[in-house]
Amino acid sequence: MATASQPAGQPVPPATFGVRMHNFWRRVTDGLEVSQLWSQFETEARTSYRLYSKDVAAKTPEGLTDRGRRIHVIKEFFWAVFEKLSPARRVLLLVALVLLVIPHGGFQYSDHAGKAYAYEFNLQFWAGLLLLLLLILEIADRVVMKRDLQIAKEIQSWLLPGAPPQIPGLALAYTTRPANTVAGDYYDVFPRPGRINAENRVVLAIADVAGKSIPAAMLMATFQASLKTLSTAQVALPELAANMNRYACTNSQGGLRFTTSFLAEYDPANRTLDYINAGHNNPILRRASGLIERLDVGGLPFGILPEVKYESAQVTLAPGDWLIIFTDGLVEAENAKQDEYGEPRLLNALEINRSVEPTELLKRLMTELDLFVGNTPQHDDVTCMLLKSE
Repeated sequence: MATASQPAGQPVPPATFGVRMHNFWRRVTDGLEVSQLWSQFETEARTSYRLYSKDVAAKTPEGLTDRGRRIHVIKEFFWAVFEKLSPARRVLLLVALVLLVIPHGGFQYSDHAGKAYAYEFNLQFWAGLLLLLLLILEIADRVVMKRDLQIAKEIQSWLLPGAPPQIPGLALAYTTRPANTVAGDYYDVFPRPGRINAENRVVLAIADVAGKSIPAAMLMATFQASLKTLSTAQVALPELAANMNRYACTNSQGGLRFTTSFLAEYDPANRTLDYINAGHNNPILRRASGLIERLDVGGLPFGILPEVKYESAQVTLAPGDWLIIFTDGLVEAENAKQDEYGEPRLLNALEINRSVEPTELLKRLMTELDLFVGNTPQHDDVTCMLLKSE
């Protein structure tokens, strides 16, 4: 065993060297097993390929021969990667690639006495240094962006509800999983002062902004703010939806950044749910008898046309009824075979677990979804809200 008094210059004992290597490896891998590292690499590789392949597919013409198509795909893949660098870094990468294919270089000269001198350089070494410099610059950008995204994630988490509120006659649970650090999905449950001569009601909302990551997250924040503000007005649900739509049209880039949404008002005294489906996935209402209903009344997604009228509908929730409200990221989640999770699996999970509480069912549902997709990268935000009438 090595001791502090071991003379300097002597070889490190094998046990000590092994410990140091073990600690070094744990620092490099964050303690992950080889299988976990491979799984992480596979997921990241698929995500990167999905990013670049979109650019390649968009620029690949029809009618090419197999050979021509392969050459074209390789060329476009190179440009898809290359153009994501800044111009200065593209030059660095080009110089490094040139030096990689020229293994050696040098020059010769003679002094006044006629003696010849020759100098040779290992150009691949300098190519490696340039690539390392390029990597350092890219990592610096990534660290800054990751820090900013983490702050954005924390801010976004403040906009979402914490523990489910206590609502007479209802048990509920909800969760969201961003495809990236921040998401374009939104959900909320909050009390809304009732209209004149009515008791206080509860607003239930789920929304899905077109797109992902930062642009969608910014619009999600505006949706949350407008919903909370406009809900204070003493207006019926259709007028609230119309006001939401008019506001969304001012931020939707001409309809490109539209928002699908499901808005509802629950009246605990009468156990009624008034709702509007603005182009969203139809929530599933499973009656205690096993009958399945779809909540599909409403209108267009918010942000497409400013003067759209919305229709509302009403259902009564009896004891034992379940309501599942979700975004398309749940049912469209894919596995390695590109099979979608789909609504049949969602209904089956509900059927099997209908006797448990929403919190437990949601946990089992997310576990089943994880097992289904495996290592396949998540391509869309996943949000789900479960309600059980008691």
